[in-house]
Amino acid sequence: MNRVARLAPGLALALCLPLSLSLGASTALANDTTAELKTGGLQYTRSDSISMEEETLYISPRQVRVDYVYRNTSDKPVETYVAFPMPDIAGGPEQNVDAGDIENDNFLGFTVMQDGAAIEPSLQQRVYVGALDMTEVLREAGVPMNPQSQRARAALGKLPLETIENWLTRGLIIPDIYDDGSGMKTEYAPMWTLKSAYYWKTSFPVGKEIGVSHTYRPSVGSTVATTYLDENDQPKGERYEEYRRKFCIDDAFVKLARQSNELMRNNEPYLVENWMSYVLSTGANWYGPIKKFTLIVDKGEEDNFVSFCGEGVKKTGPTTFEMTKTDFLPEKDLDILLLVPTGAP
Repeated sequence: MNRVARLAPGLALALCLPLSLSLGASTALANDTTAELKTGGLQYTRSDSISMEEETLYISPRQVRVDYVYRNTSDKPVETYVAFPMPDIAGGPEQNVDAGDIENDNFLGFTVMQDGAAIEPSLQQRVYVGALDMTEVLREAGVPMNPQSQRARAALGKLPLETIENWLTRGLIIPDIYDDGSGMKTEYAPMWTLKSAYYWKTSFPVGKEIGVSHTYRPSVGSTVATTYLDENDQPKGERYEEYRRKFCIDDAFVKLARQSNELMRNNEPYLVENWMSYVLSTGANWYGPIKKFTLIVDKGEEDNFVSFCGEGVKKTGPTTFEMTKTDFLPEKDLDILLLVPTGAP
């Protein structure tokens, strides 16, 4: 029984015209699936005069790295806050999501530099149940805010009965009843959602280019097999259509899934899915389009296969693929599908 939630690395982008890349992939049940967290780029509290001259986005299963060049297009210096929203972390007794180092506030290892100098950003964290802010309730009780944290679970176990009853009423927790082999046990699972954002203040002199770079560990979703063919290994059904739309899979990926399913049935090494997602659409919040946009997708290993939607994508190395755009206005996010070889069960 998997009672401890895990979160996986991820990214998301679907560009205008479909292009699928098959690079060197069966069927899985939903409860064998690990979801990914969507992460995205920097946001400014005011952007009516700050243009994004360049953005270079590198995405791999191990790291996301983004380099920006900004320019103040106005005739006055601009001072503003820069924000990097982290993906929301939802509570629940069995959250199959990879959220990185869930015992650490900086759970995806976010770092940022400006013009080559490291910045120590501030971190804002708030806790919600629905639309209600419950941050101070948790703080007063001394309970850690990450609902997937073992420290939060342990802290809930020490709360007085009166507080437990109050939090049940508020929807902050639910009973988690299970049998550990010695009889039925009752613990309490966090049901709140953690919203986090890093932020810092930046000055933009008139006409000067400012370089900002940040890195973090992606959240990668996964399955125990391939999942986009139907029960007869046919490219049909709602899930297949979703993968065609989201990842631009083609006939080569249909063939890979069929081959992988047959190998799995024969207890031979087969393919599993990994997904990464990145929120690109926030790039449309700047003054004007992104003048030069470069996307680099790294599939990680040479024997992995990758598919995503894009235009004019070129293979630039054994594991890397690149797309460039000028005057780019992102309207959709980026979703990447990897088929990764694994051993037989």
